[in-house]
Amino acid sequence: MNMKVRIEPLLVLPLIYAWLACGQNEDLVYLEALRDSWQNIPPNWVGSDPCRDKWDGISCNNSRVTSITLVNINLMGELSGDIGQLSELQVLDLSYNKGLKGSLTQEIGKLKKLLHLHLIGCSFNGPLPLTLGSLPQLTSLSLNCNGFTGPIPPSIGNLSKLFVLDLADNKLSGSIPVSPGLDLLFNTRHFHFGNNRLSGEIPSQLFNSKMTLIHVLFEDNQLTGTIPLTLGLVQKLEVLRLDSNLLSGMIPSSINNLKLLKQLYLSNNKFEGTLPNLTSMSFLNYLDMSNNSFEQSEIPPWISSLQSLTTLMMHDTRLQGKVPVDLFHIPQIENVILRNNQLDGTLDFGESYSESLRLIDVSYNSITAFTQRRYSADLILNNNPVCMGLKARPTYCDDPKESNSSYSTPPNNCIPAAICSVDQVSSPNCNCSYPYTATLTFKATYFSDLGNSTIYTSIQSSMMDSFISNQLPVDSVSLSNPTMNAGNLVINLEIFPSGDVRFNRSGICQIGFLFSNQTYRPPSNFGPYTFLGNSYNFFSAASNGKNKPVSIGVIIGGSVGVCVLVLLLFIVGLHAYRQKRKAKRSTKMNSPFASWDPEKDNGGYPQLKGTRSFTFEELNTFTNNFTATANIGSGGYGMVYRATLPNGQLVAIKRAQHRSTRGGTEFRTEIELLSRVHHKNLVSLVGFCFDEGEQMLVYEYIANGSLKDSLSGTFSSPTL
Repeated sequence: MNMKVRIEPLLVLPLIYAWLACGQNEDLVYLEALRDSWQNIPPNWVGSDPCRDKWDGISCNNSRVTSITLVNINLMGELSGDIGQLSELQVLDLSYNKGLKGSLTQEIGKLKKLLHLHLIGCSFNGPLPLTLGSLPQLTSLSLNCNGFTGPIPPSIGNLSKLFVLDLADNKLSGSIPVSPGLDLLFNTRHFHFGNNRLSGEIPSQLFNSKMTLIHVLFEDNQLTGTIPLTLGLVQKLEVLRLDSNLLSGMIPSSINNLKLLKQLYLSNNKFEGTLPNLTSMSFLNYLDMSNNSFEQSEIPPWISSLQSLTTLMMHDTRLQGKVPVDLFHIPQIENVILRNNQLDGTLDFGESYSESLRLIDVSYNSITAFTQRRYSADLILNNNPVCMGLKARPTYCDDPKESNSSYSTPPNNCIPAAICSVDQVSSPNCNCSYPYTATLTFKATYFSDLGNSTIYTSIQSSMMDSFISNQLPVDSVSLSNPTMNAGNLVINLEIFPSGDVRFNRSGICQIGFLFSNQTYRPPSNFGPYTFLGNSYNFFSAASNGKNKPVSIGVIIGGSVGVCVLVLLLFIVGLHAYRQKRKAKRSTKMNSPFASWDPEKDNGGYPQLKGTRSFTFEELNTFTNNFTATANIGSGGYGMVYRATLPNGQLVAIKRAQHRSTRGGTEFRTEIELLSRVHHKNLVSLVGFCFDEGEQMLVYEYIANGSLKDSLSGTFSSPTL
């Protein structure tokens, strides 16, 4: 038995759209949409095939885009929801583009194959979308150094393959999410959450013995309460930063289970009780427990047993009694900072103090005598009784000098160029060029002697090795002005191009990705780091030919002509605007939707409830004036356009040609029919437009629909 089925023309539009979408390079459509939303895109983003034409920053596999790496090329704009349609994308890195702003679209959650999401050092803001937890393959999530606000989404706990989680240097607030939340990230090695506004207690559920964390950085937040006992279960931990919070209570003895710990920062909190015994931390290099409210006590003897210690920071900790001589015999000890305590008696280094010793600060104590010995370290004893009433004031009684280093990478056995062009710099190899500049911030160094030049040459050497092994166009690097800031080592970096005086965009992108992806690994004594590249303004300008000189007469004549034309256009436009408003009022009064309010449903059309009425102006804005880039198909009914609604939802807009439009009542009846049709193989009707003589339908957008399934579902439905 043959059954004839009548299909309304506008109902077939989503099927026609699906057919058209199957026959074109979808990735090109979405890349063009991204291109239209950005400024300062690479000049070679032209042509019909980004893979074949090798657009800068784009990598492909079988004509599908798998990587977008546009690092530090001065991009400006927002990240639109179109990014979610690049279904084969594995790498998205837009780091160090300060001109990128706005919220992070929820469409990011559609990138099911994404491995790396890096948006470091941009200007994104607003809350982190819950859909971040819908990226099952993600291994690195680096959103640090932006302006993100609101809580950490608990859905991040779904990222079972995550290795690096870096949300530092934002404005995130609220509590640390657990159960579900971060406690489920068993394979994550890095928790970087410093310099935010996180509050509440550190949940005991956050840590467990299954975790493989090596870095836990929660410094400079507003965390309260005590350190959970469960922290001692994370026995692979190497760096722990809880400094500059509001933590209180006693430091639990379970922290001594962290036998692999190398840096421990607990300063600037409200800890009380006795000092913890850290005897088992035989690898500990850096210990800072300063500015807390511990019970008065002598310097504990276990400190001298920490044979790997390079830096001891215990100022403002209510220490009393003598400074033990053994403290200065620790083999690698460099800095001993004990100022502003109640230490007394005689200060003595002993006969064989460490040759590594560089700074001893015991100012603002009650030390009465100092055993004079030959020493090369900087000694600060001011504001102690030993310095009072002396006729000849020794240098160690003077106020301390600035401790930061003035180091700068020297030339490599060559003579620097006497004069370089404007903005050019002479490299360590004595070549004038335009360097790529950046700031390196090391957040847990194992040393504190900034005057030791070998620490900078080790960075320089390891960095060049990394550039060479990754075949990057780098001639040399220069480091300068190292400073310590809130426990961080900050260094200025210059990277010089090889084979040319300037980098191209591809070179900058590759270098930036080397750091954003943490491919570059500094020597082990530097710990975790952040790289922030500065804007590079020296890309080669595209030649536009020479401009012919224009005479003053031509300029004046042209200006007068333009003014007259603008005046005429204004008069004509004003008349047209008034006529248009008059016609619009008349059309609105005669519209079959004139009495319909979708919120109150007072127009007598219950079938249309939940279906939105759009104005022509709204849809015109969403499609960027129905630009050709937004066009994704056509048919006998008219054109099909892709657009993003303000709530981030992607939609397909079917715009009927004027010859295909029908009467208002008939159009309304058709919408009522469409709003009642629901099938798993048909896209949903979101809304319509009956405005300014236009008839448009707004459907839910699907990137890859099955045309066969859609047709089968449509033509077999007895309701039609």
